[in-house]
Order: sequence, then structure tokens, then C-alpha cells
Amino acid sequence: MRITKFGHACVRIETDGGVVVLDPGVFTDPEALAGADAVLITHEHADHVHADHLRGTDVPIWTIAAVERLLREQAPEVAERVTVVRPGDRLDVAGAAIEVVGEKHAVIHPDYDRFDNSGYVLVAGGTSVYHPGDALTPPGRAVDVLLAPVSAPWLKVSEAVDFVRAVGAPTSLAIHDRVYSDIGLDMVATHMANLLPDGQAFERREPGQDL
Repeated sequence: MRITKFGHACVRIETDGGVVVLDPGVFTDPEALAGADAVLITHEHADHVHADHLRGTDVPIWTIAAVERLLREQAPEVAERVTVVRPGDRLDVAGAAIEVVGEKHAVIHPDYDRFDNSGYVLVAGGTSVYHPGDALTPPGRAVDVLLAPVSAPWLKVSEAVDFVRAVGAPTSLAIHDRVYSDIGLDMVATHMANLLPDGQAFERREPGQDL
């Protein structure tokens, strides 16, 4: 399995069976979708889904109902390629076994309505990867790689650390990282290094770099 970090929350996963791209949003270079066989989208926020990127491909898309509704408004021709998923669904997509996990976005502020959000556990070639979207919902199973949100209006560093600890993956790759400056991201990495137990590694990559 090849895992490539792209802009913000987007990650590209290449397996022997195909290429899956998760959350190609407005901060993602459209090259992330080149040669993709499938797209998975966690929720409707623009940093996770960008209709113009999806218009530039004919790739099938799996996502929640809220995103399908958004795409029907913004890009009806894209929405025709959408398969709606629900928490607990199990899929076979581009040679990977995928489980849909969770149903709500993390709380941004109590005065806002909650958004729907579902993450994905992807398993291929004996390796499992979890993308939670904008939530701190554990996957309910052991995973090899956690794609760990590290900066957001809904997230404190202590919460990010505790989520990585709770999931317990041997490797966590930083995602959702456009909100902080390089200084802020270095602070996150320092706290992760200080506070994660032995056996858990925290990694950062620049857009286009592999894990």
C-alpha cells in the first residue's frame, strides 16, 4: 500500500487493486485525483469536497447523503456518480474493503447545528487505514495507520493527542493541517512526541509526499 498526503485533509491510497482518494477539498491540488478509481468523502465542508475537482474526473464517488444533496445543487452531473453510504456499511471499492464509521462532525460550537460526518476504515493487502473526517470517533477496531486531524476550529491539541492515544495505531499521519502555521504544527508534533506512549509514532508529510 502507498499512502500519499495531499493538501489539508486529502489522502491518496494506492493498492494492488486500485487508487482511492479521500476528501479532495478546496485546499487540495486536483492532481491528487489523477488516475483515481474511487473517491470517498466524509462530509460537506469545502475543505473536504470541491465540486470543481470532481467535475474534472469521471471517478465514482461514495459519500453520505448530505454531500450527495450538496452536489445535486452545485454539480448535478457529478451527483449522478454518487453512491450514498451510511454508518456501518461495508463496501468493496477499488480492491479495498471499506467500513463506514460514525455519523456526526465534532462540535464546533454548541450554538451551531451538528453536521453529518462519516469516516472510513480501508483495508487492503493486510494494512488498515482510518480517515475519521472531522470527528474524534474511534474506529471500533485496531488499525495500522490513523489519519489524524491536528488543527481545526473544533479541536484542541490535548484532544488530538488523546484521540491518537485512544485509537492506538502504530503510525498516525497528520491531516487537516492547513489551519495552523508551521510553528503551530511543530508544536503539535512536539506534544505528540512527548505524550504518545511507546509503540505509537506520529508523522507529518508535505503535500505530495508518501508516508
